[in-house]
Amino acid sequence: MNKSIIIIGNGGHASVLTEILLLQQRNILGFTAPKEEVNSYGLKYLGNDVVITNYNPEEIELVLGIGTVRISNFRETLFEKMNKIGYTFATCIHDKAIISKTAILAEGTQVMAGAIIQPYAQIGKNTIINTGAIIEHDCVIGSHVHIAPGTTLSGSVIIGDGSHIGTGSSIIQAVEIGKNTLIGAGAVVISNIGTNKKAFGVPAKEVE
Repeated sequence: MNKSIIIIGNGGHASVLTEILLLQQRNILGFTAPKEEVNSYGLKYLGNDVVITNYNPEEIELVLGIGTVRISNFRETLFEKMNKIGYTFATCIHDKAIISKTAILAEGTQVMAGAIIQPYAQIGKNTIINTGAIIEHDCVIGSHVHIAPGTTLSGSVIIGDGSHIGTGSSIIQAVEIGKNTLIGAGAVVISNIGTNKKAFGVPAKEVE
C-alpha cells in the first residue's frame, strides 16, 4: 500500500514531481516551504520543514521537490537530516521513462519523462535523472547527483556523489567524474575529470 506524500518545496522541480505523483494517483497531503505560498496544483501549504515531524514516519513518504542548477549540498543535507530521524523518500518515476529491469535505483531517485536507464546501471540515493537523459549500460551514478535534461552518459561512466552534469552534455564511454564536480551545459567529456572540479566546453576542460 502506498503511503501518503509530503512534497518539500514549491518551485518548478516540485511541479514536475507533483504531476508525476498525481498521474499515479498518489495521495499528496501538501507541501512545505519556508513561507506560505500558492501552489499551482492547489496543494495545501503545511508549513516549513519542521512541520514534517508532526507526521508519523511509518505513514508518510517524502518527496524532495528542490532541484539544483549548480553544485549545492542543500539537497544532500536535507535528505540525510530527514533520513536520520526516520523518514524515507519516495522513488518517483514518470510512466514515460524507460528503465531496465536490471538497473538499480536507490531511495529517493527521481526519473523524469523520456529518460532512459539501460541494463545494469546503478543510481544512488536522492539522485535526479532529468527529462530525456540517457544513462547507458553499466553506468554507476553516486548519491545526490543531478543529471540535467538531455544529458547522455555512454556505457560504464562513473559519476561521483554530489556532482551536477549540465543540460545537454555528453560523456563518452568509461569516463570517470569525481565527487562534487560541475560539468557545464553542452560539454563533451572525453577524459576523466577530478573531484571538486568544474569543466566546460567541447571537448570539456577543467577550469579554476
